[in-house]
Amino acid sequence: MQGVQNPMRLELTITGITSPLSLDEAESTEARIQRLITENPAVIFSRPSCYMCHVMKNLLHTIGVHPTVIELEEHETAAVPADDDNSGQIPTLFVGGTHVGGLETLVSLHLSNRLVPLLAEAGASGSDVRNFNQL
Repeated sequence: MQGVQNPMRLELTITGITSPLSLDEAESTEARIQRLITENPAVIFSRPSCYMCHVMKNLLHTIGVHPTVIELEEHETAAVPADDDNSGQIPTLFVGGTHVGGLETLVSLHLSNRLVPLLAEAGASGSDVRNFNQL
């Protein structure tokens, strides 16, 4: 490459800052997932090429919410906490540390005008949260 005499390697080092998404080698997968659910106001468990996951993320982005998205491979879906309504269902949404449900539940909450207040109560909404009815 002409004009480049000493190529430089850049590294980013942040000292003393812990991200909610940081990895702790000693932490089990289940503990890490539970920590992410409780530390983030809105969490989506997703798969890379799932159209329903894409729809869920887009609906939340459209109303101004930017959830933490955890992309899982097929064999990793068993690590998602399950309750009576959720048996490894992907996509699945947690708001304020509580399991909300899949895409059908999300759309139902939105159409009944209960989604935005739920997200706001959990602190998942920014100042730009808006209702589709207002668009």
